[in-house]
Amino acid sequence: MAEIQDNGGNGKKGREKTKQKKMTVRVDFTPMVDMNMLLITFFMLCTTLSKPQTMEISMPSNDKNITEEQQNKVKASQAVTLLLADEGKLYYYEGEPNYEDYTSLKETTYDADGLRKMLLRKNYDAVKQVNELKIKKANLEISEDEYKKEVAEVKGGKNTPTVIIKATDNSTYKNLIDALDEMQICSIGKYVIVDITDGDKFLIDNYNSKGQLSAQAAGNV
Repeated sequence: MAEIQDNGGNGKKGREKTKQKKMTVRVDFTPMVDMNMLLITFFMLCTTLSKPQTMEISMPSNDKNITEEQQNKVKASQAVTLLLADEGKLYYYEGEPNYEDYTSLKETTYDADGLRKMLLRKNYDAVKQVNELKIKKANLEISEDEYKKEVAEVKGGKNTPTVIIKATDNSTYKNLIDALDEMQICSIGKYVIVDITDGDKFLIDNYNSKGQLSAQAAGNV
């Protein structure tokens, strides 16, 4: 509530000294405290708290009983290896690496028409099934738990690709996050992050050096 206090002088003497009365306005903000508490309570009850989102990553097993050959046993036709290099460059090869032939290495980008297009082509059937499950969930034909269970089964199917991600020392965290985002977008359920090998570095170095030589040769023609 607002109050107006009259501080004007009393009597004739006071009126001579002050031709105009001075008034002090005091605003009481006590009721605003109750209003603020009501608003805070209202928003706490009506606002849905955001749930933390996690990303599942399949890491190599640390079990000593599992041999390196068993860890790397991946069907060649379904394996895709991504090599994250410096300056935002991205290379990949399908199947087992051929370290004697640098042309087995292919260069792509993190754009939708690069890495995503390649992964969608490799994982076409799984992506189609996941999209169908999303429609069923939206139409309330299946529950959230059933959706997650069936999606996990589709992503982990026998005919789905396995993506091996290897980053060089000069690549950035942004490159890795971009690659992991594409795993989610393309419904890739089997992917691991491992250390890059000397053979992979050799492929990248030869790919770049041979490419520069080819460009120079084309310019001299």
